[in-house]
Formats: sequence, C-alpha cells, structure tokens
Amino acid sequence: MKDLNLKRIGLFLGPVAFVLLNLAQWTSLSSDASSLIAVAVWMIIWWVTEAVPIAVTALLPIVMFPLTGIANEKEVTAPYGDRFVFLFLGGFLLALAMEKWQLHKRIALKIVLLAGSSALRIILGFMLATGFLSMWISNTATTLMMLPIASSVIFLVKDKIEDPKMSKRFAVVLLLSIAYAANCGGIATLIGTPPNIALAAAIKDGYGIEIGFLDWMMIGLPFSLVMLFLTYFLLTRVLHPIKIPAFSGGRKLIEEEYKKLGKMTEPERRVLWIFIATALLWVSGKAINSAQDVIRLNDTSIAMLGAVLLFLVNANSKEKLLAWSDTARLPWGILLLFGGGLTLARSFESTGLMTVVADVFANQSSLTLFAMMLVLTVIALFLTEVMSNLALVVVFVPVVAAIAVGMDSSPLQFAVPVTLAASCAFMFPMATPPNAIVFATGEISIPMMARTGIVLNIVAAVIATLFCTLILEQWLSLF
Repeated sequence: MKDLNLKRIGLFLGPVAFVLLNLAQWTSLSSDASSLIAVAVWMIIWWVTEAVPIAVTALLPIVMFPLTGIANEKEVTAPYGDRFVFLFLGGFLLALAMEKWQLHKRIALKIVLLAGSSALRIILGFMLATGFLSMWISNTATTLMMLPIASSVIFLVKDKIEDPKMSKRFAVVLLLSIAYAANCGGIATLIGTPPNIALAAAIKDGYGIEIGFLDWMMIGLPFSLVMLFLTYFLLTRVLHPIKIPAFSGGRKLIEEEYKKLGKMTEPERRVLWIFIATALLWVSGKAINSAQDVIRLNDTSIAMLGAVLLFLVNANSKEKLLAWSDTARLPWGILLLFGGGLTLARSFESTGLMTVVADVFANQSSLTLFAMMLVLTVIALFLTEVMSNLALVVVFVPVVAAIAVGMDSSPLQFAVPVTLAASCAFMFPMATPPNAIVFATGEISIPMMARTGIVLNIVAAVIATLFCTLILEQWLSLF
C-alpha cells in the first residue's frame, strides 16, 4: 500500500515540478537550460518513485524536448540507437544463449565444486560462481539461477546442524553472499552491469574519451575482486561469523546437481566457443588494430558479430543456437533507459548546463580533490539504494564529470568512483534485483539487510575512493 501511494504521489509530483520549475525565473540560465532542468527533475521523480516503468520515463525526452525547444526530434531520438546500446544488446544476446542451453548453470556448479565442501568454502564457491557469471550475464538471471541450488544446500545444513541459530545464520549469509556477489561481479566488465556502459557512453559523448572493453576491465576487475573478497570476509568472519564444522552431503548434493546436466551438449559447446571468441576479441581488439590496418575492430562490432553467429550456427538439425522468438526475453526496457540517459546527458552539454555546473564547483576551493571524490561517491552510493543504479548514473555522471573538469581534473576522476559505487547497493531489497530476489525467500528481514548493508556501503565508498586515488592516475594515462 505504501509503494502504491508513493507511486501515485510521484505520478502527480513529476509534472507539477516540471510546471513550477518552468515558471521559475533562472536569470543565469538560458531558456533551454531551464526547460532541461524541469524535464530532468520530472524524470528523476518518476525514476525514484517508479510512478511508471523506468523505461517509460526514459521516453519522456522524445515527447518533451521538441515541445520545449531543447532539441528537435532527430537530435533527441539519435541516442536511442547509439553504438553503446548495440554493445549491450550483443552482450544480452550472448547471455541469452548461455541461459537457453544451460551453459551458465554448468559453469556455476563447476566453480562451486572446485571451491570445496566446508560451510565457508561453499559460501566462497557460490560467491565466485555468481560473481563470474555476473561479469557476462544479467545479475538478475544469475541470482535466479543460483537461488534454487543455494536453497537445497540450506535445507541440507538445517537438517545436519543441530544449532538452529547457526543454521539460520548460514542461510542468511549464503543468500546475502549471492546477492552481493551478483552486484560486485557485474562491475568487472563493460557489459556486466548497465551503469558501466552508461559511463562509457556519457564520457565518449561529452569528452571524446573512448573506454574500451579491456580499458574498463583494468580498473573494474581489480575493484570487483577486492569488493568480492572483502564482502566474503566481512560477512563470514565479522558481521555474521560462521562456525559450522565440516558436514557431509554438501559436495554430494552439488555433484548430483551437476550430474543432472549430463555431458556437455553440442549446442553448449558451440555457445561456449562463440562466447570465448567474443571475449578474446573484446580483450585483444586494440592490439589487433595496432598490429594491422586492414580491419578495424571495436567493441560494438565484436558484440554484434557474436550475436549474429548465434543466429547462424546450428544447435542441431532443427534449430539454431538462437531463434528470433528467444529475443522476447531480452530486457528491452534497459536499452530504452540507455537511450533516455544518453539524450539527457547530451542535452546537459548542448544547453550549456554542464558549463554552469563546472563553474560553480570550480570555486569550491575549500574541498580537496580526494574530499570531493569521497563526498560524491557516498552520495551516489546511498542514492542508488532508493533509485535505479542506471538511472542514477545517466543523470549523475555528466554532473560529476563537469565538476571534475571545473576543478582542473579529468572528467573520469569523479565519474569512475561514482559508477563503481552505484553498483554497490547492499542495504535494501529495492536497491537491486538480486537483493529483492534473496529477500523474497523470507530468510532475511529488512532490518537485518540494512544493518549488514550499511557497513558494506561505507566500506565500498571508502574502497572506491582510495582505489581510484591510488590507481586512477595510472589508468588515466592510457587515454
């Protein structure tokens, strides 16, 4: 009921805010910039309250920008077909093929088996498997796949362990570890989570800086691994210490799940080869381009090549690895959200609003670069608890990039830690789909998740800021 009332309030408040802001006198801004602020506030209100589906909110610029004179229909619709939209579409299609032929489940179970069978090793195995898969496929799909396997292990532990308090704690930690690993894992690659692509698109559009697949992995993968192992340590040793002796049956249960898959099928092998080839091209594309001048590779064309192959290669005599009917399961709304975010970011630049923001913060000499980075990272981290992390990044990254430029620094100086932090929402079920999925099991209460999550949120903010302070300068030298 509370959610319904919030949506109703947001539905009304968005257009009201738009009208009031348009009536306000912005003496220092152009009429286009004033109108842009009004539309942006309307979109933020609808995104935060989820008054309408977030993808629908992302379509508002197509309606409002031509009406208010911010941009014409050609300018406002172009970003919805941006190359970064197609890069993520290619990643989605690869993930779809892995899910269709159960390749992702085979990879996950194998990683868990390799980790070991003690309680702590099982938790670590689940985190490693979830984190790895979330680098390549939707963290929602990964969590949904891992949940029934985890539920079987939890049932076994409750049956084997006499201490109900400890078995309950194991259940809580295992479920939270899956959700948190799914959030952390996506940070590692450019296609792992939507905010990463949104950052790359905004920085390319606004400042002409190209962030390639390997470029992002050089900073995203180390941060992802640090957060993954820190989360594991804090969950199992500090926040909810696990002291369960080795129990029989854990490894056997997972082995049985793996055996149910049978031998690797031919479609699985073919999807695996296409996935490996695509990933290798993403990682080595720049090196190939520098070594010759005949062909020019880019991340989007590589993603589309992998996607096209999935529709061309036979799974068997009757069907291909992917059929067009499979695309009904694609998250088309995310792609629309990308387009809306890119349109918003480009308009911030074209109306001169970015320059105004940069000038304002250029005069804030009381804050050092490190202090400003920490403040902005903390703001992003806690905002992402109440709104979509993609919506946050598409609105916030252009602003923080302008702040960095205003302080005579690279636009990536603040944009990168803010983007990293946006994927580290640990406190509430509504913050990310993985959080909501494990909360729905009934094993975890909101206060329990909040108490655990706030510690991890603070750790993530500090780590993101320190991490970027220590290595971002070396990373920026690549561009």
